[in-house]
Amino acid sequence: MAESAFFCPLTHEGVLAVRGTDAGTFLQGQLTCNIQYLTGHASLGARCTPKGRMQSSFRILPQGDGFLLALAAELVEPQLADLKKYAVFSRGTRLADESAQWARFGLQGGDAALRALGLDLPAEANALLEADGLLAVRLSDGRAELWAPAERASSVRASLAAQLPEAPLNDWLLAQVRAGIGQVFGATRELFIPQMINLQALDGVSFRKGCYTGQEIVARMQYLGRLKRRMHRLALSVEALPEPGTELFSPVHGSSVGEVVLAARAVGQVEVLAVVQEDALGDGRLHLGDVQGPALQPLDLPYGLDSAREIQR
Repeated sequence: MAESAFFCPLTHEGVLAVRGTDAGTFLQGQLTCNIQYLTGHASLGARCTPKGRMQSSFRILPQGDGFLLALAAELVEPQLADLKKYAVFSRGTRLADESAQWARFGLQGGDAALRALGLDLPAEANALLEADGLLAVRLSDGRAELWAPAERASSVRASLAAQLPEAPLNDWLLAQVRAGIGQVFGATRELFIPQMINLQALDGVSFRKGCYTGQEIVARMQYLGRLKRRMHRLALSVEALPEPGTELFSPVHGSSVGEVVLAARAVGQVEVLAVVQEDALGDGRLHLGDVQGPALQPLDLPYGLDSAREIQR
């Protein structure tokens, strides 16, 4: 399971490319993360509506003459279409769906396999290394992503398989749940502001970069607001995985008190990340789907929330 070393093709995500001489300037006005920090680094980030609701979340990294964003596959085309409306005012920017041009693999305990490919990836979170056309990114929990041009997918996969067992996508998603890394999917598009999925705690929001779409709402919540709903890690006993957006209920509330962000199977249970109303979590009676549904039990996240640290970025 998620504690063992393995590799896994990341088939659930696509790649949106933003390239050209003005790509950085264009994205700086669109995304929550600071593009100026991306030299030698990747970052989590989000793209919001003017009301601060996330249209997508992603991992972004610099490559060639621009940037690559890995996001839920079903969101690539909608985000591409929407970004093109703004890119017409940025003549030096080109947008494309490059999902077919890249093969991406997730690695847990795979540093030796990376070194065999010429990638001695630093341990620093978000470190980015490029060698011989391959890209490697260090994640916050020590895992790594490997990006390879599509024409090299077979040889790279064979190299990984010589050193690591291949695991199903569920194992990668379980590790993501345990790392507390939320993600926007089609069903949860425009449902959350970044702080609801703790994106600011994972360096995915910059409060010093200046204006971007939705910035006023996101900054106001950080400096002045009291967040009533945020993401927690929970466990429950069910057979079928709950889909993103599945509602959570409490018997003391008359309506939904939260939504599933991401879920994966673990031994004997399912683990989920879910945005939950804080007073409902404190009550301790959370159920999936309706007030008679399976009960959810809280689990720890590997990080805390520290607004003083978060606003330094």
